[in-house]
Amino acid sequence: MAELAGLEDPKTREVNERHGDDHGVNLGKLRALAKRLKTQQELAYGLWETGDTAARLLATLVCRPKAFGRDELDAMVREARTPKVHDWLVNYVVKKNPHSEELRSAWIADPDPAVASAGWALTTERVAKKPEGLDLSGLLDVIEAEMKGAPERLQWAMNHCLAQIGIEHAEHRARAVDIGERLEVLKDYPTSPGCTSPFAPVWISEMVRRQHDAGR
Repeated sequence: MAELAGLEDPKTREVNERHGDDHGVNLGKLRALAKRLKTQQELAYGLWETGDTAARLLATLVCRPKAFGRDELDAMVREARTPKVHDWLVNYVVKKNPHSEELRSAWIADPDPAVASAGWALTTERVAKKPEGLDLSGLLDVIEAEMKGAPERLQWAMNHCLAQIGIEHAEHRARAVDIGERLEVLKDYPTSPGCTSPFAPVWISEMVRRQHDAGR
């Protein structure tokens, strides 16, 4: 904790707080610290229990993802209230855990929008890598009905799933683009030069073009 406090930078904190993340540690330095510490499950538990955002981020990097039980991960996702902790927990820990599919099914319809967003993030991963058994038409039905009015984090997760369906599954592409065009979610989101817009129709079109150019 003392070492993390020593990495604290006021300017980094200022930038992070604009995104809802209450820490001031440069993530590159945090990763370097994790590399030095290597995997330490007990340390990860201790870091998580502090409730400190930087400590929890470090915990996701030094833990053994497969060591957590289903209920532990469910509790942790509900405690992870800052976007970066939530994001790293889902991507670095839950996705590598044997309970991930069970949690995905349970979370996607959770009344807590942050928990539901974790379910949608796991669903997006399956859309891309293991779509067998997923009801893609059903997912599009839910997105069409609920994405427009969803809270921000859940809306982002649903939008990513919408784009992924359109990118990976040609038979659903026209409908995915149509839903995106009608709902106009993130249509006016400011996008840096060289970056792809998160507006689903543009995102889908750009990624399909790249796949085509790469000869996929």
